[in-house]
Amino acid sequence: MLDQLAHTLRQGADRPALLGCTRSGAERVLVRCGELADLADGYAAALHQRYGLRTGDTLGVAVRPGPRALAVLLAAHRLGVRAAVLDPAAGPEVLLARLALARPALVLADATAQAVAGWARPLARRARLSLPALAELGPVATVGPRWPGCAPALKPASGAAPARYDGDGDAVIVFTSGTTSRPRAVVHTRSGLAAGMRTVAGLVRPGAGDAVLGGTFFVLVPSLAAGATVALPSRSPRTLDRQIRRLQPRETYLTPPQLRGVSRFTGRVWTGSAPASAELLGRVKRAGATEAWGVYALTELFPAAAVEEADKAAFTGDGDLLGRPLPGVETRLSADGELLLTGPAARDRYLGEQPDPWIRTGDRARLTTDGRIVLAGRCKDMVLRRAENIYPGLYEPALHLPDVELAVLVGVPAGDGDERLVALVQPLPGADRRRLRTALEIPLARMGSARPDAVLFADIPLAGRSRKPDRAAASRLCARELAR
Repeated sequence: MLDQLAHTLRQGADRPALLGCTRSGAERVLVRCGELADLADGYAAALHQRYGLRTGDTLGVAVRPGPRALAVLLAAHRLGVRAAVLDPAAGPEVLLARLALARPALVLADATAQAVAGWARPLARRARLSLPALAELGPVATVGPRWPGCAPALKPASGAAPARYDGDGDAVIVFTSGTTSRPRAVVHTRSGLAAGMRTVAGLVRPGAGDAVLGGTFFVLVPSLAAGATVALPSRSPRTLDRQIRRLQPRETYLTPPQLRGVSRFTGRVWTGSAPASAELLGRVKRAGATEAWGVYALTELFPAAAVEEADKAAFTGDGDLLGRPLPGVETRLSADGELLLTGPAARDRYLGEQPDPWIRTGDRARLTTDGRIVLAGRCKDMVLRRAENIYPGLYEPALHLPDVELAVLVGVPAGDGDERLVALVQPLPGADRRRLRTALEIPLARMGSARPDAVLFADIPLAGRSRKPDRAAASRLCARELAR
């Protein structure tokens, strides 16, 4: 599909590829097809000629979604280089641990991601972005406009781009759970990535000339390869609402938090990255969508299953209907009811571990007699806030200050599948709580986008012979305290 994308971009060079919008919601061309193709080829040439990147090398990418980020990923794919996706909002300790695991030969970061390393540190702090000092990252190059104090710019090189690598191998690394001392990363191969994009194309069926609204890689590539124009959704709910009214997209992919701020839809609407209730999907259809789909996907397998609002609304059993597994996806349940998945688009392995065809989803589920997946709850620690997965194990160690006996991060239901993130801290007997709350500000500030919504002091409920924290009971305790 990426080869098809390169051909499509060249064939329709003057056609808009990616659109943004003004505050009024009016369309604004960010890049045309030919410009995007030129940028990807220029980046590939620069990475090869100036930085010596070769097939099998790892390239760290900390670039916000947009034309340059897409061009960088296309350039990496052309060279056979695997891209390690780095989240600059994860906090410096987490990011350094991930860099130590991925060991990129070069890190590409835009100016916003680098802001904490230079004069714009207060700006970056307000944006909840946090990268370590540049010297700790190793070789770094700036993608896009370069601010004072940023690394040297990655400028597209002129001349012929390197020959396209046609073999298989690692394509992308995406970090998930784990701990700061032992981060975990999903590795997708080129063939697995291609299988996932084919599944999306078969499910969504974008067509030439269509207007598609969405910003993820799995939306961009199949849509652009089919000859559609993709509009990147505005971050402002009010502007996003105007954008949809003016653009009238045939296909829309937004997260549930984004959907809630929109009052009018057109065409088919797809949502994922967080639970989408039947009520939310019904609201989307009442707002004008012809179809409203909930997509079940994981970092390890995208997409895995899908369900349309009519089927979800008609389901009367216990649990949350996720729909039928998509073509090629196989399911089974472990002895304790955890949903296991495999298929052509499944991740190859976790970085540093042996390949395993079956993915442990961390979700408890059951399978209906006709093969549909029904979610019954979670069986691993994760908090889902505003469509972002937050893994407590990555951040809890930083809360264990000298006056802290125990500390956990738990999710408290906030309605419609969303959660609030709460730090529940049990101080040592006799500890000065006012002084401790002040001391906690230091680790909390370094959590970036995972900073808790609230910090509560209380004895943490324990369970079992091992007397481990009872997270379910802790969540209920936090919910009661917050309700007061």
